Amino acid sequence: SSNFSVNISILIVAVVIFLLVLHHNFLSLSDFLKRELSDSSPLGLQPIDFIPAAPQRLIDERNDKEISVVIAASDERLGGAIAAMNSIYHHTRSNVVFHIVTLNDTVDHLRLWLSSTALKNMRYRILDFDPRVLEGKVQVDPQKADTFKPLTFARFYLPRLVPHAEKVIYVDDDVIVQDDILELYNTPLKPGHAAAFSDDCDSTTNKVAVRGAGNQYNYIGFLDYKKETIRKLAMKANTCSFNPGVFVANLTEWKLQNITKQLEKWMALNVVEELYSKTLAGSITTPPLLIVFYKQHSSIDPMWNVRHLGSSAGKRYSPQFVKAAKLLHWNGHFKPWGRTASYAEVWEKWYIPDPTGKFNLIRRHPEAYEAK
Repeated sequence: SSNFSVNISILIVAVVIFLLVLHHNFLSLSDFLKRELSDSSPLGLQPIDFIPAAPQRLIDERNDKEISVVIAASDERLGGAIAAMNSIYHHTRSNVVFHIVTLNDTVDHLRLWLSSTALKNMRYRILDFDPRVLEGKVQVDPQKADTFKPLTFARFYLPRLVPHAEKVIYVDDDVIVQDDILELYNTPLKPGHAAAFSDDCDSTTNKVAVRGAGNQYNYIGFLDYKKETIRKLAMKANTCSFNPGVFVANLTEWKLQNITKQLEKWMALNVVEELYSKTLAGSITTPPLLIVFYKQHSSIDPMWNVRHLGSSAGKRYSPQFVKAAKLLHWNGHFKPWGRTASYAEVWEKWYIPDPTGKFNLIRRHPEAYEAK
């Protein structure tokens, strides 16, 4: 019996030790969680993948939801896509998965750039876009064949690119995100709407008209109202246009309304009837979207598409405004990886040098950094 009581006391001591260890672990776990909650600022350019998955889940159920971001990556602008993804990746703690749409000959370069830099822990899929889907839908001028960019049409095919997602975000390669992309993802879409865009009229960014580009803020800037096919649609010519470089799509609704087929129909009709406006600033992807989504789209917060940073070399906005913007968009001729774009230094913070050295970043002159 003395043996029995010794065994019992050993058991009791073991249980007490076990409980103490357990208690200590709980304390340090809750301490860890408290630290995690307070330390939510993105850590400069350090990847934030060391945050363990399990405790994170306890804090925030949403973190498990996959946020699909679609971006096109063409070879001569690859550095743009890299900087855009880097800026999105470092401003969120959500489970973002990038669906990078590219052409066959860019895949190896892209894969190397992602795997050998700070982006190696980022979650992504590389999708090869087949330009043959555009046959008969785009008029390619043989003189300007090299200016034809098939990847600008990738956004028309979202359900094929991301078949299982309910909702996706599409972004151009000339953007930098300065806030958590989750906020954009949570943009409410009205029932029956397949997408949400930022309208041009009420946008914070159209205070200065783009010179020489016709009127870029309404439908008549993009569509030829002399054509009967356009007139028959009875769309008001002064309807505010929207910018398709950043948008949120509800793919269930997109499939239901067969948006891709509708867009293709207008592309094919344009080849035959030339329905787009001649003053168009080179954007042949916008007109079909304007027709299909006429009075049938929701709005994203204009701070999530602060644009025209590339439409002139001058500074269009104050540094305070640029800092406050949630997404900066260098649409226009002056790209931030070129020589004379405004606020290129903001873009450069997120650029990751090309390990192959192929992507030629035209180094700006020091004076580009003065006049701040």
